[in-house]
Amino acid sequence: VGIRAPPKLLELAVQSLLRDEALAIAALEELPAELFPPLFSAAFAGMHSQAVKAMVQAWPFPCLPLGALMKEHKPHLEIFQAAIDGLDVLLAQEVRPRRWKLQVLDLRRNAQQDFCTVWSGTRAGVCSPLEPEVVGPMRKRCRVEGARAWLKQTSAPVEVLIDLCLKEGTPDASLSYLLKKVKQRRGSLRLCCQKLRVFSMPMQKIRKILKLVQLDSVQDLEVNCTWKLATLGRFAPHLGQMVNLRRLLLSHIHMTPHAAPGMEERCVSQLTSQFPSLQHLQELYLDSISFLEGRLDQVLRCLKNPLETLSITNCLISEADLMHLSQCPSVSQLKDLSLSGVNLTSISSKPLWVLIEKASATLQDLDLDECGIMDSQFSALLPALSHCSQLTTFSFCGNPISMAVLESLLRHTVGLSKLSWTSLSSHTRCVLRAWNVLCVQ
Repeated sequence: VGIRAPPKLLELAVQSLLRDEALAIAALEELPAELFPPLFSAAFAGMHSQAVKAMVQAWPFPCLPLGALMKEHKPHLEIFQAAIDGLDVLLAQEVRPRRWKLQVLDLRRNAQQDFCTVWSGTRAGVCSPLEPEVVGPMRKRCRVEGARAWLKQTSAPVEVLIDLCLKEGTPDASLSYLLKKVKQRRGSLRLCCQKLRVFSMPMQKIRKILKLVQLDSVQDLEVNCTWKLATLGRFAPHLGQMVNLRRLLLSHIHMTPHAAPGMEERCVSQLTSQFPSLQHLQELYLDSISFLEGRLDQVLRCLKNPLETLSITNCLISEADLMHLSQCPSVSQLKDLSLSGVNLTSISSKPLWVLIEKASATLQDLDLDECGIMDSQFSALLPALSHCSQLTTFSFCGNPISMAVLESLLRHTVGLSKLSWTSLSSHTRCVLRAWNVLCVQ
């Protein structure tokens, strides 16, 4: 039986201090900054609400990564509310404590953070404590600028970082309480959301919540709903405000049956008119979108910058759509291209050949699963594939390719040194046989 290690002196001191919560609160004024994280962690885990509330008000670092603790301890609503109340009391004060430095309350639970190592983070990122040799020269400058910086700090808003998942049944009690405080402290408390997931929720509720979010903070958006096209049109103005968006996924958007003439075009225009604002968009995923056929050019031509990832899956598109895609400037630097589930059987191979050739200098991952590509089409693509010097993954499960074409594929791609994995599913044995044939020759 292993012997349990005795508690460290710091742990004993923290436990002793928290036995008298009033004493712990009174000691905060004189408590060394480096003792705040272990004391806060113990108070949070031990449900010492008043201590947590007081420590938020006295927090001596720019960032408080509360989400890391919430992930570890799964707190009751009471202790979460205590932390938010501490921030609320702090913001209500006209003159804030001189020691106070809190700029960011990070509530993200999946931000790959550890509370013990990131408590000194600044704003949206994380920084380590200053190196000893840097501290000395900075102290003199800090004394000179201290008063001015402190006055600026006391009026600066506090950012709350959170990842939002909007679905039926949300917001939960914790999120509702936070939204209430953000609404009350509008201007001094800014709700920032890097990742936003929208599932099944009435549009009225979605709009109500998004009014409280700094939409320019959203970098990753997933709209994964069985929405009608008209519903997406009503959501579009919010999308246009997400000017720092880098990743966009739209899934399961269907057209309204028996829609009035011109309504579909107006809804698509409402969506695409927002795209010029998305100057930082790098990844676009369109899955099960029923309005895409005949309109792909309208969707893509509004993009101003080259994409790194384009995924059009389980959609109907025409040969003209594919031709427009191959000519679109935004696909010239693609690293990731997926057309999985797009039926290409009756479409000429030329547009796809042009598209692959155009992105050949940068293309790393190509997915043509379940596209119904025939031998003649596939053979026409081989010269373009052979030019994809950066290609590492090529997947084409579910296409009726013959043994002879597989052998030709291997001959064309044998010079691609980075191509390490090819998905063929049931054709795996055929590939191995083709390699043997090639080696013998």
